[in-house]
Amino acid sequence: MSSPNFSRRDFLAASGVVVAGTCVPDWAAAFQPSATDDARRAEVADTALAQAAKLGASYADIRINRYRRESIGTREQQVQNVSRSTSYGFGLRVLVNGAWGFAASNVVEPAMARTIAGQAVAIAKANAILATRRATLAAGDRVVTTWTSAFKKDPFEVPLETKIAFLLKLNQTALLPRVSFVTSQLQFADEQKYFASSEGSRIVQRLVRTYPQFATTATNRETGDFQTRAVVDRAKLVGYEYVEEYPWLGDAELAGHEVVEKLTSKPVEPGRYDIVVDPSQLFLAIHESTGHSTELDRALGYEANSAGTSFIRPTDAGKLRFGSNIVNMVGDRTQPTGLATTGYDDEGVKADRWHLVRDGMFVDWQTTRELAPLVGQSKSHGCLHCDSWSSVPFPRMPNVSLQPAEKEVSLDDLFADIKRGLYVVGRGVSSIDQQRYNFQFGGAVIREIRNGKLGAMVKDAAYQSRTPDFWASCDGIGGPSLYQLWGTAADGKGEPGQINQVSHGCPPARFRNITVLNTAS
Repeated sequence: MSSPNFSRRDFLAASGVVVAGTCVPDWAAAFQPSATDDARRAEVADTALAQAAKLGASYADIRINRYRRESIGTREQQVQNVSRSTSYGFGLRVLVNGAWGFAASNVVEPAMARTIAGQAVAIAKANAILATRRATLAAGDRVVTTWTSAFKKDPFEVPLETKIAFLLKLNQTALLPRVSFVTSQLQFADEQKYFASSEGSRIVQRLVRTYPQFATTATNRETGDFQTRAVVDRAKLVGYEYVEEYPWLGDAELAGHEVVEKLTSKPVEPGRYDIVVDPSQLFLAIHESTGHSTELDRALGYEANSAGTSFIRPTDAGKLRFGSNIVNMVGDRTQPTGLATTGYDDEGVKADRWHLVRDGMFVDWQTTRELAPLVGQSKSHGCLHCDSWSSVPFPRMPNVSLQPAEKEVSLDDLFADIKRGLYVVGRGVSSIDQQRYNFQFGGAVIREIRNGKLGAMVKDAAYQSRTPDFWASCDGIGGPSLYQLWGTAADGKGEPGQINQVSHGCPPARFRNITVLNTAS
């Protein structure tokens, strides 16, 4: 991708802030662990696990993790912010008398490891007094290995000026006539994780994520109307090559044209429609209706924060009709570039791929080593995760994806017999109830489908349904060539809250006789 020449002096002029070499150190080199670091991690882990066992823990595991993050934000031709952060520490989880204890520290030293082990065991013993159920773990393997996510170019080794030049070029491309504002952002994350357990596992992993996003706003100063077209949810487990190889400038130009068109689009007429939902919106429907409802801890009532529980009962696997017989959903921690993809989860379970919904039937749950035995399973699907060394690990969503049709089905095929319908693209205003049952989802760009042909844009539209009714109405799914992977870098859960990164793949899909609302009326 071509970029304008952009010097450090140009950056200072555009941003209006002082950034010099002394303020922005060469943290890429400083972040790389040395042989001394590796030896110290092993010593700290061995000390913590041995002390936990000495104090009465039947099982223990430790995560010694290092994180670095970078975020760059711009608006039109100005840099609004540049932020960088690093974090390093360890968290120890212990099982005593069937109850969990956890403690953490940012002092990665053997002496502190012994102290933290004492704290974690004391917490577990206190929890055991009030526990109504003893935690039992599914079998786990002893694993000694390393794993690194696939990337070509480390984003933290790319000069800041290069990243800024990309964003400003993106903004310039989207600033078409009548486009008043453009904002854009690049975010990068690098996680280096060391896991050790009392069962003998020792796992080293590294995960690199890249997240470009931007939004355009057009205004009509005479009427006071304004419309926005955001291009978000594009984060992937990949390096800086994602910025260089994907045609972002084409997306920016298209977004500029679309946001201007939205100013003159007519409001949608409420009613019943056949709808075709693009992957850029359907991924969110999958996330909310399927991803959250198939989390076993929610169905059991152990979790209700930041998304509620589930309409699915713990005994429903193999019995509940979730959708039409062409609907197949998989949980997948192995999917290339997926945000929830990893080699091993945060209790050392190898990444898995399995059906949640097969031929329209709900068949399985998202599980951890503790949850699997509660539904009669001997093996975890590897869904334990924590967002920091200082966070308690708990069940989190894997990549959950709708499988494409076996044969090629084009977008025109999905449109073909629709006489009155809508094509929904991108994320809009959305909501879903606390059992992931009743919902409504809006889109960023919505167009009419008339007699099988794509027509004019409409605005203020959202589709409404109930989860099993919606997926039961699905009678057409795009083919393999239309499959796309979208994702969110900020999926919240828990109290205190934690953030998870998760992707959802799908092709466009067709749904019949769906209620469409006018959100402005």
